[in-house]
Amino acid sequence: MNRLAPLTLLALLPFSPCVLAEGEARPPVPDVASSLGQTLVALMAVIAILFVFLWLMKRVSAPGRGAGLIKVISATAVGPRERIVLVSVGDKNILVGVTPGSLSTLHVFGPDELPLPAATPAPAASFANRLREALKGQHNAG
Repeated sequence: MNRLAPLTLLALLPFSPCVLAEGEARPPVPDVASSLGQTLVALMAVIAILFVFLWLMKRVSAPGRGAGLIKVISATAVGPRERIVLVSVGDKNILVGVTPGSLSTLHVFGPDELPLPAATPAPAASFANRLREALKGQHNAG
């Protein structure tokens, strides 16, 4: 290994700045600002292309769209890998249980039996009202 060191130095000697003659052109110094700018523009272009591609994928693969015979009306997760899906097929609505290994029909609704969402409960009292009542009760007690 020690015998190769002098040979390596001799091989690199023609490229040494000391050996270059005064009249020879030196290699150009790279402009850091322009190369950084080009890199940032290229990166922004790639990110823009990625966003456009993801937007297109979302538009193309959105469930329940289009004039197909089968439409997904609603879906709810009931576990990490289990879902309940309400699917419309023709004039029937089918409630389906979806697991990684199977699909199960849970209920078939007729054309007029579509379950309506439950009435939303009355909104809870705001924090300010609760605090006021709590302070009033504490003031009356003390």
